[in-house]
Amino acid sequence: MNNSSSSKKHSPDQPETSGPTFKSQRTKMDAEKKILNKKLKDVEISCPIVYGSMAFWLGKKASEYQSHKWTVYVRGAMNEDLGVVVKRVVFQLHSSFNSPTRVLESPPFEVSEAGWGEFEIAITLYFHSDVCDKPLNLYHHLKLYPEDESGPMSTKKPVVMETYDEIVFPEPSEGFLARVQNHPAVTLPRLPIGFTLPPPVPVDDASRRKRGDTKDHPLSQWFMNFSEADELLQLAAARQQVQAHIAKLKRQISVIDGPHQQLKSISDQ
Repeated sequence: MNNSSSSKKHSPDQPETSGPTFKSQRTKMDAEKKILNKKLKDVEISCPIVYGSMAFWLGKKASEYQSHKWTVYVRGAMNEDLGVVVKRVVFQLHSSFNSPTRVLESPPFEVSEAGWGEFEIAITLYFHSDVCDKPLNLYHHLKLYPEDESGPMSTKKPVVMETYDEIVFPEPSEGFLARVQNHPAVTLPRLPIGFTLPPPVPVDDASRRKRGDTKDHPLSQWFMNFSEADELLQLAAARQQVQAHIAKLKRQISVIDGPHQQLKSISDQ
């Protein structure tokens, strides 16, 4: 499947330690923690994601064991920074790769490799502690060759295979909601009547933060567009096609029923 490795290794998480605090401070912090950990009933937070792969044929540079270079990734549906929700992503490659378990501790969550074969990649998403304590398992089939295998292959146009989905977090904690309520990577539905949002958590100066979005990613020109506006346009176009087809069928039925009604009226005379 391969003969080279290009991703970095990451050391496992170091245990977090906290220094001593005064009892009055600890009591106050415990009270604040209880408030932030309070679950919000009848509230859901969703996080639209796209996971997939992009493969380029190497053309004249292709060899028996390296015919394509490819990248597998998890990104925001509109290329937002998923780091606000996702803490870590683990990609499980084919066992023939060196260090097939690849761990990404920060966005962009992606692995680039070179090889010759298609296979299934297991992708595991781990979330921040205030989001969810259970990981989410995804599966993606790495595709190297276009659907029309009889056609000519191109070194400039990649084979893109992407899947859109939404991760839904029911009954989120107040701390989670306060932390992400103004972040573009998440979607907040209509809140229950009488419910007020907790105060937002202060955000660092964007210019000082490391960017984790994929808006300027070198492969972004090939990303598929999963915007809500495009989906609405596609639905509207499909509805128009259905309505046009129904109108056409009605005309055909009226043409058929016309002579039939005339024959029936003559036979009744």
